Amino acid sequence: MYIGYARVSTQDQHLDLQEDALKRAGCEKIVVDRVSGTVAERPGLAHVKDLLRADDTLVVWRLDRLGRSMKDLIAWMSWLEQAGIGLRSLQEVLDTTSTSGRLTFHIFAALAEFEKQLIQERTQAGLKAARARGRLGGRPKALQPGRQQRAVQLYHAQELTVKEICEMMGISKPTLYAYVRQAQASS
Repeated sequence: MYIGYARVSTQDQHLDLQEDALKRAGCEKIVVDRVSGTVAERPGLAHVKDLLRADDTLVVWRLDRLGRSMKDLIAWMSWLEQAGIGLRSLQEVLDTTSTSGRLTFHIFAALAEFEKQLIQERTQAGLKAARARGRLGGRPKALQPGRQQRAVQLYHAQELTVKEICEMMGISKPTLYAYVRQAQASS
């Protein structure tokens, strides 16, 4: 049996394109999620897992509807293989019910992992080069050191409320408290 899974990230998006494609592909059941792929708990996807049986095929419009990362997709593929269930992606023209389809999936997975490692290496090399030129990176401080000291002095003087100090300095309460902790740690 072909069981389809469709997902959109927000309530505003439409599922028509995915559902139509899944119906044309022969899906007898289609389960839908309206939740971001970054959310681990997707009720529709959990329901799909309950529906699938050995020799079934899970059909998705695109692989990114099933998982956001290659790690997620590989975990799904591993579970599907162990359960004797195929995976078919309509846009990537991938069908793991065949030997060549499984090979293709694993090649994609290996290439994606390779690409991820290259990006990490490039990022690290770029950060190292920037540091060598004296650039530290990171989020800039909300206030210059002199204004940070003034905010801490106002806090300790207790003449103004925390809210008033924050409004005057244009910072948030957590930022003010971080400056106070930093000043206490350096004293």
